[in-house]
Amino acid sequence: MSQRSGSPHEAPESGEDIREQAVRLVARLEPRINQLARLVVERQRAQVPGFDRLPDDLQDLEAASTARQAIRDFLRCTQGLADAEAEVFRERAAQRAAEGVPLIGLIKSYHVGAEVLTDALCAAARSGEDAALLWLVRRHFRAVNAMVEQVTEAYLLGAADQQAAGRELAAALIRGDAPQEVAARYGLPLEPGYLVLSVRSPTPQEPVAARRLLHQVLGRLAPTAAGRALSLPDEQGGHILLPLGTPHADLVRHLSTGLPRPAIAGAALAATPQDVPAAAEQARRIAAIARTPGVHRLQDVLLDYHLAGSKDSAAELSALLDPLDRHAGLVETVAAFLDCDLDRRRTAQALNVHPNTVDNRLARAAQLTGLDPHTTHGVQHFGAALTLRRLAEGSATGRIPGSAVETNWPDGGQGMLPWGPAGG
Repeated sequence: MSQRSGSPHEAPESGEDIREQAVRLVARLEPRINQLARLVVERQRAQVPGFDRLPDDLQDLEAASTARQAIRDFLRCTQGLADAEAEVFRERAAQRAAEGVPLIGLIKSYHVGAEVLTDALCAAARSGEDAALLWLVRRHFRAVNAMVEQVTEAYLLGAADQQAAGRELAAALIRGDAPQEVAARYGLPLEPGYLVLSVRSPTPQEPVAARRLLHQVLGRLAPTAAGRALSLPDEQGGHILLPLGTPHADLVRHLSTGLPRPAIAGAALAATPQDVPAAAEQARRIAAIARTPGVHRLQDVLLDYHLAGSKDSAAELSALLDPLDRHAGLVETVAAFLDCDLDRRRTAQALNVHPNTVDNRLARAAQLTGLDPHTTHGVQHFGAALTLRRLAEGSATGRIPGSAVETNWPDGGQGMLPWGPAGG
């Protein structure tokens, strides 16, 4: 700040004199408007959380334009040349709401701008202009407060409209009810595909508490979606739709900490908007089956999901064996190991190989699939996958293949035990 002589309480003789000095003071800043606007953007980039993640054109062009207009409006109002025009700031606040920029960050950006302009006024003030500076600073604070009120109101109205429109679009997607028309009506983007989450609490909750949990989860995940997250609450919690490219690791990281209460989220992929209804139902079933808080995909609860009577899991469960098909003897060894009650020596005898060969093949199968055939979890999954494969192969031949035992059914027809012999 420039050095000024005299008492800080020393003032011109009249209010008119103060105003004239204030006009001269702000006139010195007129040539620096562009420089000050750039400084505002630099400070916002450093101090406003999430500002550096905004699109480049918003950071470099629109933010600078907003800062430039705010500074120019204040200087011109002080000089009595024009009244401040709030409409452009209201429009941009509504845009930030639509883009998912947090309100606290928006308000912080205005406060940063106010600090830059206050510093500039103090630096430009000369000896004997203390009263004029004080008058300007007070006027500036009143202007900033009024602007923040306008911006906040516009943001909240925009957020409410955006939320209602987003929920209608989410409902249309989940129902499969003309989402393209809803998106066009509200000017909302329709993603090429979606990651669909079904959110619920691990313990039964009242509907209000369940919807609150959905809102909290949405608050954690929204920043990963750049304002493109959709949600639809229900009595158990509800659904959240994120852009298809959202990394699974981001979901796990955001939902593993920071929530007031734990949440279970079933996750399913919809490759196109038309696939959302099926993905939403799959995510709901996954969430209902999952036992622990966190994000659960189909592969995480695959056997329980399939045993619950869900036909859409058969292909993925059967595909657990696919990595083994590229290596001779692995599928046969796993099948024989299960048929022989997990006895490596009997398995070796059945396959006419050394027991160490059995061990090596089983270890390789575990490495390729992530399932250890020595564990209960592995036995269940491999057994179900082998059964499904045998059934699929049998549907083409009219007979279930594999190391199964033929039996006589009560109706006189011949059948097969699809899991193989009950003994060795």
